[in-house]
Formats: sequence, structure tokens, C-alpha cells
Amino acid sequence: METSDGELVEEGCAYLGELTNNQAEYEALLHALRAVDPGSETEIEVRADSQLMVRQLNGEYRVKHADLLPRFEAASRALARAADFRVAHVRREENARADELANRAIDMHFESSREQGGQTVAGGP
Repeated sequence: METSDGELVEEGCAYLGELTNNQAEYEALLHALRAVDPGSETEIEVRADSQLMVRQLNGEYRVKHADLLPRFEAASRALARAADFRVAHVRREENARADELANRAIDMHFESSREQGGQTVAGGP
């Protein structure tokens, strides 16, 4: 997360379990929105490389999959609490840091699993 002038405020990564790419995109957004806790003074710009999520949040596409609907609704409610919000699509190359953090979380999860004798540790939000 960054301020409006590009100053890094917070970043993190978490293993989200076995999710589809679209589920993971929404979960990552929900993690960020919980950290921000939007209020009447908050202006939010979401930049994501998932065209589906961006178009759904902008009302261009309906949410057809039942597994995405609760995530979409939670994200929409959180964004609606902000004074203003914008959801924009960025090319994957412009979102490289997010990919690095996602890969780090996956690597840390499986490293931890190996250290515990190969048993998979339950993941998820």
C-alpha cells in the first residue's frame, strides 16, 4: 500500500491456500482493504492485473461464479465506505511487486511444510 504520493506504507504476503487466480485476487484485495479500513476520509485507488476483478468491481461484468460472489460483495462494501475509490487495470508487468510477494508467500508456506516433515500446514485467510 502506498500514499497518494507513492510512499510505501505497508506491504505483506500471506499464503491463501489453494485458490483460483480470481479467488486469490479478491482475497489479496480484501486483505489490503482490512488493513486500510476505509472510512469517510479515505480515498482508495486499486490497481490490479485481473481484468475480471476490475471489471466486476466497476460494474462492467456480473459476478457469475458463486465462489467469487461473497468476496466481491465484501470488497464492494469496503470500497463503498471510502470517500472515493477507483479500480483500475494495470498490465501484469506493472504489477511485478505483487507477483513477487505472492510467490514469496507460497515459497514460505512450502518451506515451512518441508521443515515440518512434509505435512501440509492448513492455509487460508
